[in-house]
Amino acid sequence: MLSLTLYTQTVIPTETSSATKREIQVEIPADEVARETETLVQKYQKLARLPGFRRGHVPASIIRQRFAEDLKSEVVEALVPRYFRQEAGKQGLRPVSQPRVTDLHLHEGEPLRFKASFEVMPEIKVTGYKELRADKPEISVTEEEVEQSLGGLREQHATFTSVDGRPAAEGEFTQVSLDGQPKSGDGKPVHMDEVLVEIGGKNTMPEFTENLRGASAGDERTFDVFYPQDFSDQRLAGKSFIYTVKVQSIKQKNLPELNDAFAKELGEFSTLDDVRKRIREGIETERKHNAEREAKDKLIDELIRRNDFEVPEALVENQIDLRLERGLRALAAQGMRPEDIKKMDLPRLRAGQREQAVRDVKTALLLEKIAEEERVEVTDGEIDREVEALARQSKQTAESIRARLTRDGALDRIRNRIRDEKTLDLLYHQSA
Repeated sequence: MLSLTLYTQTVIPTETSSATKREIQVEIPADEVARETETLVQKYQKLARLPGFRRGHVPASIIRQRFAEDLKSEVVEALVPRYFRQEAGKQGLRPVSQPRVTDLHLHEGEPLRFKASFEVMPEIKVTGYKELRADKPEISVTEEEVEQSLGGLREQHATFTSVDGRPAAEGEFTQVSLDGQPKSGDGKPVHMDEVLVEIGGKNTMPEFTENLRGASAGDERTFDVFYPQDFSDQRLAGKSFIYTVKVQSIKQKNLPELNDAFAKELGEFSTLDDVRKRIREGIETERKHNAEREAKDKLIDELIRRNDFEVPEALVENQIDLRLERGLRALAAQGMRPEDIKKMDLPRLRAGQREQAVRDVKTALLLEKIAEEERVEVTDGEIDREVEALARQSKQTAESIRARLTRDGALDRIRNRIRDEKTLDLLYHQSA
């Protein structure tokens, strides 16, 4: 067993007191440095190919001379992380960031000395969480809201019949094919066939209504359309297009009668009142879910206010990375082009995510501490159900999903998420 002498000192490398920053000084004995260097020299001797020497027969002195800087780098890479972890563990420190190594001293025949600055988890003592109180508003659904939703179902089951011999009127539909060209170089052409455009519809761009009102089957219209910056389709937002639209036919929308026959067409319903009951239950469930989510958000805000603390910058940066990754994936799913995503101002986006990322980190650390206090645990069965749900979504086997999650270290993240959800549920229900 090798003996190890370490000279350490814990200091704060900033002018103000910090609960998360530490610096230690480490000295690795010269004989350990020499032993590691000799191991590397022997490895180089086996692999090095130098003129005038057979492979595996290069003298150690030549290796030390020719590869001096490479050997130093590899000695540092081999020894510094190992001894840093060992000394941090001896001091009971839990690093959450990569160490920043400074004052590195490495000379032949001497100990290897360095300083390592890093961040650690703060000491967290959670108080007052049992006194938290959540808002639980009364949930109500009006008859008007039920009828409005029923009207939406009716719209979904509408049929369309052709109108002959007259032009399109307000509230009717033109079935068209359209070609759109961006007026500047930014944007891709648009082509669509058999599109239904409602004249005067609330979701119809005004330019389409103005130019297609009074059109007849066989007409062709050309006009400009400007899409506002907040348009739902990111591919069109903020751009101008010139459209050539060919009217194929005029259509009239026919809504089904609201009666028991319509209810039976919807599926497992016997009467229209059954449909209304299901609609009411659905709205109530959604509102209860939203009210609970808002109440839990307020509980978290109050929990942080009562137990505020400094968080490691490394954890905040990691959380910003996660939030940005999710956001960019969502934009890509909405159709934003990769080249447009690359043009985005990432430093500004990171800055915009910072406040919420700090809150996320504080929330996770506080809930973890409360879970320890309240002995909130996650069972293997809960993990299994999560894995099975992911398997169904991705249409893969549970075994392959579990193997991938284990390989990526994601099972622990799933366990932590379930634990946090259970802990927050505990806070919510005890606040009743």
